[in-house]
Formats: sequence, C-alpha cells, structure tokens
Amino acid sequence: MSKNMKPKDQMKTALLICALTSMSPAFANGTMVKADNLTPPTTSIQQQKKVATGRVVDNQGEPLIGVTVMEVGTSNGTVTDLDGNFSLSLKNPNGKITISYIGFNPQTLTAASNMQITMKSEDKELNEVVVVGYGTQKKVNLTGSVSSVDSKALESRPIQNLQSGLQGMMPGVTISGTNGAPGMDSGSINVRGVGTLNSSSPYILIDGVESGTMSSLDPNDIESISVLKDAASAAIYGSKAANGVILITTKRGKSGKPQVSYNGYVSVQNPTSLIDRLDSYEYAHMLNDALESEGKAKKFATEEEINALPNTDWYDLAYKTGSLQHHNVSVNGATESVNYLASVGYLKQSGILPHAGREQVNGRTNLEMKINSRLTARLNLAYIKNDYTDPSSAYAGGGSDQIIRQLNLISPWITARYDDGTWGTISDGSPIAWLDNDLKVYRRNTNFTGLFGVDYKILDGLTAKLSASYVNDNQNYDYFQKFFVYNANKKTDPNFHDERVYKWERKTFEALLNYNKTFGQHTVGALAGWHAEAYDYKYWYTYRKNFPNNNVTDINAGDVSTQKAEGNTRELNMLSWFGRVNYDFAGRYLFEANLRADASSRFADGHRWGYFPSFSAGWRVSEEAFMEGTKSWLSNFKIRGSWGQLGNQEALSDYYPAINTYSINAKYAFDGKVTSGYYQSSYKINTITWEKATTWGVGVDLGFLDNKITASVDYYNRLTDGILISVDAPYEFALGSYLDNVGQMRNQGFEMSLNYNDKFGEVTVGAGLNVAYNKNKIESMPGKGYVDTGYNQRNATGQEFNSYYVYKSDGFFQTDKEAQEYMDYYWPADGSKGACPFSGGKFKAGDLKYVDINGDGKIDAENDRFYAGSSVPRWTFGLNLNAAWKGFDLSLFFNGQFKAYRYFDAYEVEGAFVGDSSHPATIWRDSWTYNKSNPKMPRLFTDTNSPSSSRNVVSTFWLKNVSYCRLKNLQLGYTLPKSALEFLHVNKVRVYYSCENLFTIDNLDINVDPEATSQRLSSYPLLRTHSFGLSVTF
Repeated sequence: MSKNMKPKDQMKTALLICALTSMSPAFANGTMVKADNLTPPTTSIQQQKKVATGRVVDNQGEPLIGVTVMEVGTSNGTVTDLDGNFSLSLKNPNGKITISYIGFNPQTLTAASNMQITMKSEDKELNEVVVVGYGTQKKVNLTGSVSSVDSKALESRPIQNLQSGLQGMMPGVTISGTNGAPGMDSGSINVRGVGTLNSSSPYILIDGVESGTMSSLDPNDIESISVLKDAASAAIYGSKAANGVILITTKRGKSGKPQVSYNGYVSVQNPTSLIDRLDSYEYAHMLNDALESEGKAKKFATEEEINALPNTDWYDLAYKTGSLQHHNVSVNGATESVNYLASVGYLKQSGILPHAGREQVNGRTNLEMKINSRLTARLNLAYIKNDYTDPSSAYAGGGSDQIIRQLNLISPWITARYDDGTWGTISDGSPIAWLDNDLKVYRRNTNFTGLFGVDYKILDGLTAKLSASYVNDNQNYDYFQKFFVYNANKKTDPNFHDERVYKWERKTFEALLNYNKTFGQHTVGALAGWHAEAYDYKYWYTYRKNFPNNNVTDINAGDVSTQKAEGNTRELNMLSWFGRVNYDFAGRYLFEANLRADASSRFADGHRWGYFPSFSAGWRVSEEAFMEGTKSWLSNFKIRGSWGQLGNQEALSDYYPAINTYSINAKYAFDGKVTSGYYQSSYKINTITWEKATTWGVGVDLGFLDNKITASVDYYNRLTDGILISVDAPYEFALGSYLDNVGQMRNQGFEMSLNYNDKFGEVTVGAGLNVAYNKNKIESMPGKGYVDTGYNQRNATGQEFNSYYVYKSDGFFQTDKEAQEYMDYYWPADGSKGACPFSGGKFKAGDLKYVDINGDGKIDAENDRFYAGSSVPRWTFGLNLNAAWKGFDLSLFFNGQFKAYRYFDAYEVEGAFVGDSSHPATIWRDSWTYNKSNPKMPRLFTDTNSPSSSRNVVSTFWLKNVSYCRLKNLQLGYTLPKSALEFLHVNKVRVYYSCENLFTIDNLDINVDPEATSQRLSSYPLLRTHSFGLSVTF
C-alpha cells in the first residue's frame, strides 16, 4: 500500500479488494498479502461479468417474445422481450445457453455478445396440436378419428357463411343444401352419413360454448376447426355427440409486439346456372303441335299472331349482379401476464334479386390474464348483429321461393310491364310486380355469447378449471304484405302484417380437474368434469290484416276482428358427469378411455340418465426399435382402433316427448250451456329415451420422407338403435300414433386423406386429397316397414335414407301400335290384370315405356316400383392444389360427389306445355318424333295429359344423377417483399383474387346446378363469386 495512506484508508482498500477477489489465487494459501503488491484483478472480474446478449427471430425474421434462454447446467435464465432481445449474466464465463420456444426446435449455443438466433419450426406433422373434447392432443398421439382445418384455409375466401366454406375440406363431413340466399344459405351438415331419421345435425361448440352461430361466424376470427367423427373422440360429449362434434376455436393473442391486421374483399356475384328456356316463337309453335297431336284446337291460329307475341326475358328482368363486401380489423398481442385479441367485422351483401340483402356486424374479444403463478382468468365475449331481407310474393308470402318459382313458370309472351304502369299477370300474379312493389321479409337477428373462466394450478401437472357461459339469441321475423292492383282485371288480397319473435338463452356451468404427468417413459393424463345446462325458449306471433293503407304498418292499425296471436315457452335442463383417462408409453403405445353420464329433462324419471363409454388404442409402429431401418423413408406409421356409444337427445324438436299434452280449446255442453275445457290431444309413452349410436372403427396414419407425404385411412361402422319413430295405433285408439324407440339405422364406410408438401428452391408446392364413402341402411322400421317422406322418397327397412321409390323406364314407344300392344298385354280389356296405375290417358308413340320388374306379366304400384338411389351422396371428395414462388401464391380447391340422385319436378324444371303459366326449357327441342333418332325427351304433350308426365308417373327417366366435380375456389395472391414495406412500418401486405364456384362438371342434360336443393327449383340459386382482396398486418 502507499506509505502516504492512513491506516483507516488502507483497511478500507484491503476490504474492497477482498470482496472483489474472494476466489482469487492471491488468497489461495489463506494468507493475506500486502495490498501494494497486488495487481488489479481485471481479468477475473471481467470473466465473472460476462453477459450473453442477442436477438431471437423466427424463420421469417419476425421477433419472438417470451423465448426461454437458459445457461446450461444452471437455473440461471431469462426470456426475450417484445423485440426478441435478451441479456443474461453468466455464472460460467465459458458457459453455453439453450434457446427453447413452443413450436420450434431447441438450440444449444456457445454464449456470446450480439448473437443473432433464428429458430427453426418443429416438424409440423409430428408436433401439430389438434383440439379435442375439453383439451388438445398432439396429432401423432390421437387414437380417435379427428379431422381439422386451420384458419389459412378459410380467411381469404369470399364465403358469406362458414358452412359452405367447409364443403369438401374434410373427409366424412358432408355439407349440402347451401344456396345463395343472403343470410339463409347455411345448408345442413352430416358427419359420416345420416345417423337417424330425425335431426342428424352435429353438436357445434365455439370456444367450448354451444352458441348457435356457426353460419354467421367471421372466418377471420377462426384459429382452427376440429371434427370429432368417432365415438372415441366424441364420447366425452355424451348425449349430444351421436352425429359428430364440431369444435371451433377462435384466435388468441400471439407473443410479440401488438399486431393490427386488416383483411377485406369486395365481390360480384351471379348465379352459377339458369335454365335455358324457349322464346315465345318456339314455345308457341311447339304448344300448337302438342295440342294438335291430342286433337285439340291450336292456341295461336296464324303465323302473324305468333310473330306479334311479346318475348319477355323474365330472368333478365329479375336477376341482377349481386355484390358482397367483407372487412375485418383485429388487434392481438401477448405479454407474460396478458394475452388479448379484439376483432370487429362487417359484411354487406346485395343479392341477385332486388331487395335481397344482408348486413352483419360482429365483434369478439378474447382475454386471458395471468393473476399469479397459479391462477389464470379467461374472458371471451362475442356479439353478432345480422339483418337480412328477402323479397316476397303477394301469392304465398314468406320469401323469395314463389318469386323464383314463377320466374321459371311464367310464359315469355306475358308482358311484364305495360306503359300505363300496370303489370301482365297469370293466375298467381306477377313476380315482377312483387319486386316492383317492394314486398320483402325482414329478419333481424342478434346473438351474444359470454364466457368467464378461471384456471388454478393446484400442483405440478394438476389443474382445476371453472367456467360459466351465457348465450342470448333473438330472431325477429317481420313481413308486411302490401295491397296493390296489378291491372284492371286483377288485384292482390288485402294487406296484412305478420310478426314473429323467437328467443332463447342458454346458461352453462362447468368444472374440470385435469391431470397430466410424465414418469420416465410413462405419460398419464386424466380428466374429470361436471356440466350443468339450462335452456329457455320463447316464441310469440301476432297477425292482423286490412290496414288503412300500405304506409301504416303498426300491428294495432289492422282490423281487430282479423287478429291472431299465439306463443309458447319451453325449458330444457341437463346435468352431466364425465371423465377421461389417457396413457402413453414411450410415445409408442397409446390408450384412452372416456365415460359420460347425462341426465336430460326431456325424459321421464327412470329414463333420464344415459351412460356413454368409449375405448381406443393406438400403436406407433414406426417408433419401435425394429423399424429403425425405415426412418429414412417412413416417418410415421400408426395403427389405431376404437369402440364407443353415443347418445342423441336432440332427435326431436319436442321438449316434452314423454309427457302427454292437452289442448285448452275444447268445448263441452253442460246443463244446456257450452263450457270451455281441455282434452288430451296426443298420446305419449313415458318410457322413451335416448337414441343410442354404437360405433367401432380402425385406422392407419402414415408419413413418408420426413412427413412430406402423409396419409390416413379409416374404416367405421355405426349402428344407431332406438330411433324415435311414430308407431301406428289401432283405429279404435282415438289419439292416433305415438313415438317409441323402435328404429335402427347403420352407416358404414371408409375415409382416406393424402397430403404432399415440399419445397424446391424458391418454389413451395402442396396437394391434398380426401375421399369418403358411406353406405347407409335402415335396419328396422316398425309396422309396415316403411314411411313415405314426400318428394317421391321413402324410408324403408333394408334401404338407404330417403330413397327414391320409382318405376323403371325403358325408352320410348316408336309407334302407336307398339303402345297399344303394350297396354293390351299388361292391362287387357277384361280387367284380368287390374287397371292401369298410370294417369294421363293412353300410351302413344313417343311415350315412356315402363318395366315389369318382378316379371309377373302385369305392372302395378305394389310390385313394380323399386328403390333407385338416395339424395344423400355415397361418395364425396375434395382436392386442394397450391404453389408459391417469390411472394406469389396460387391455390385451387375442387370438391364433388358421386352416386347421388335428385328427382326434379319436370313440370316446373324442364317445363310443361300448358300456356300462360308454363315456360318449357330448350331441351324440348329434342323431343321424340317419328324421324328422330335417340331423342332426349318424350313426345310433346299438354299439361299432364300423358303417362310420360313426371307428375303422373314417377320414373327413373326424370330421376337425375347429380354427381359433379366443381372448382370450388381458385385463388391467386401476391405478398409484397419486406424491403418494399420497411418505410411504411408495415409487416405484411397481400393482395389477391379469389373465385368461388368457378365451373362445374356434371352429367345433367339440362342447365341445373347439381347442388340445387328444391325439387321444383324454387330455391335461391347457388352463386359464382369473383373477389378482390387485401390483407395488411402492422
């Protein structure tokens, strides 16, 4: 030390040096050396202060927040900040650090300053997480059958409802009945066939809540969609899962800086197809020919009269180009303690018919707050306001059905509008007059969904979850039918006002206990839960007519004497207990068991509880030691199987199917006076209970070449027993038929999916194919063994659901002599073989011939009709092709169906020769004549005056095979390079063109869309939509 230092200062200096160099070699021998002989411990101090710093980004260069940075061999660590930066003081100056983050491969690196670390994504296929009942599972560990779709497949498509957007995207999920009506285009969903003769819709949950708004859900809000198709995956939902379960998960905040995103598009829309119909000149000549062939007078006497006819193009006057615009803005982010997302969407659609439109506003907030290390709170709020209008008729009201029907029927020689402002009409009126007078139905719907939940970590691996949800849904129907005068000879019925309100709310409470722990090579999971649900429904209806004019529409302005009012309330309650156990040994042997017990207020005491178990197992053969030699080409090979039972309490709309009901409208005479009373209006048995579906299946999952190619194949067999069917009662029983659990139906089939993804330099390519086959069979029907369901369809033992029951046609008669010989043979004049079952008069040359199916020498309705196929497709498929290069992306999505049939009413679709109230299609140009070979149509006939008429004889001639392949979506996009966006402080910009329903390949002989749902073609046409869109992320 310096000799000039005071002893006190020398002591302070020595103590400071000791503190800084406590492990220095200078003290190794335990003796103190003189301070003035020490050299400053610069090197040792710098080593102890070594700090690892750097920045962590993903493969797109985006910073990753919350990445764990740990010093190897210690508990010393930190996480990255909002910009992906980290700083960690090391205990070992030569130490290494490990970088880890969910969804990315961990890295171990030598610590340094200013490290630039790029995280590589984990194998997507092996680490893909799929949403299942009350949780998630890695896809490779699934033992049940689950199909899923992520957000990217939907968010840029111009779809006005989610259901139509999912069509063809997942094997075994059939979506049908969609059309282009704004707000009313959702269609129906069936998972692995139609499972019952009653309601066969799947159970749909959005973020775990049955909210009833799938069709109105904004695709931009969706993170993923999972469909639970077998009993093993769906049994955890018990009595609501017999027809499959659809789990929709909405987006959450992403770690990193707050992101603001915009996605929007504008579209134009037109019908995919409209029938080509005859002009006035052709129709007039052909009608005259048909009348003459039947010995009747011509409608038009001279050529001059025909040439002078108007030629109204009814389609052109009514249909217009529709428009659609959709915009969504969202903000999301996450910190260590808060995860948040807020989204607002707006959709406006102007339909292809005047006064058809939809306007929707939706908002969503998903918030998750980490209160402390053990407690997390969740709050999800969603609101949808959906208003839509539908033009209506003064003939039948209720919407556009009659307008579209009359556009198909009304003759082209009827004048649409006269110069004096009146309208030409037929007996039903005029569709153009209805549109001009602004007749329309208003539907105003709102839906609110709220969920609050807390998660509490009791122990490592053991978590408790409590949640409560509330859903409120209001639907208002409002139709004022105006009175007006068509012309001097026709006017409408008196005006009237029809208002209806449908309101329901659902309150749900759930408690879950979830355990998951790994012990060496053993992973055990368990779930126990409790569910309580209360559902309340209200309906009321008011009606009056004879209002002073069309401008005074308040219901109290109508004539009191015409008033009608009705209403009802209904309640349902449900209580459930459920559990699940999972076991995984070394990622090779997988087992799962589920059990749910449900009690429903629908059923009587003693029949309310249902118990629904399932078991499944999987074997990842590829993980066995003996498969080590296949790793270079076989990435995954898993075999799985399952068995389980599911219930269906949603089979009927009746909330009290086990309780006899009474009417209070009875009148009785007592002591000479009429007294009000009540009477039993129906008979119900109190032993009815759940429909129960027993399902078993096996499946194989494969992956090749590092999962560049993946494939799955499933076989399933589902027997639904105890189907509720109306049972005939003896005639002496005055209350008629009653419901009982007496039906059986089986669905069996297979599903296959094949996917390929790869990258060649800067080109990324992908392809995905899914194919599903389902064979439906009704195993048992009570009584006579069949029930006619309308539209020439029948449900019968041994047949498919809704099979067409028809005569078989076999070409045309070529001469009148041949036709007469046919009648003489099958229905001789002496009546020995009975009467001809066909109306429409005698057979003539050019009429259809019908086959004696059973060969008994006569044709009758009981023995010579057969089941000729179902409207439910036997095969469905989807094919997706995509490629990307230097910011450009192209995708094509095809879907289709095979072996599906539809019986259209030829009178209204192909058209009939009646006169003013019919408009035949151009296919009648190819009708039978003596000198024509291979005609498409029978002879011309008037009205239904022929046994060839589809209304007189239901035959295979008029039954159409509606198999098709459709380019469902084509999309071309371009993402701007990051270098072009830096000065704008924008992360991503993508522009795109998209088209829905671009073209269709089918085998129909008339220009009808094969997905048309109405037998008489009166439903709103399916639409072709061209869109231009923009996606921006800040």
